[in-house]
Amino acid sequence: MEMAAAGTAPRRFSASSAIVSLAVVLAAVAACSSFGAEAAAACSSHTFSGNGGGGSRLYASCTDLPRLGAALHYNYTAATNTVSVAFRAPLGEDDGWVAWGINPSGRAGMVGTNAVVAFRRANGTLAAYPTVLDSYAPSMAPAAPGDLAFPVSGVAAEHDAEGKEMVVYATVALPAGKGSKFTHVWQRGSAVVNDVPAAHPTTGDNVLSTATIDFSE
Repeated sequence: MEMAAAGTAPRRFSASSAIVSLAVVLAAVAACSSFGAEAAAACSSHTFSGNGGGGSRLYASCTDLPRLGAALHYNYTAATNTVSVAFRAPLGEDDGWVAWGINPSGRAGMVGTNAVVAFRRANGTLAAYPTVLDSYAPSMAPAAPGDLAFPVSGVAAEHDAEGKEMVVYATVALPAGKGSKFTHVWQRGSAVVNDVPAAHPTTGDNVLSTATIDFSE
């Protein structure tokens, strides 16, 4: 039974208006689906050149990160709760650096993050290693295994001169008992001094480059 407010005539809806409404809804759904597919294609279309061992690595999942033009490719193994990652970020200057990591505390900031960093040394070789961001002015020195909150292995770097980006690879054994959802942090700096990554900018995207990720999805 059609109900109407007191003192007003019942409103009648025609079949044509219902069809128009349905068409609008379907168009909106299609637009959202298209946007999602384009976003997925942006990182999934990337191929690794083979330097640093990347050519032999295939990643089932990837996400274009919302800051610094970066992307994360990964394979999650539920049985061992481990994730193998390839983090990519543009590097306008050849002497810059990139880093990606997980903050096991769950906080959104960089302090406490266990990260992998990659850059080019003064002698031209690539450096890649895990480090602990224990303050807002971390040493960026290589971390001993005992200093890390979780095991990190297979760390390697690749510099794509043509695409002007740096890639850092690693396999992370995710902290036990915390599932597959974590706060991750990524970063990019423009300078390396005496083979040590220099401080990154403290404004804009450089202080907003953190998010939550569920590796099982």
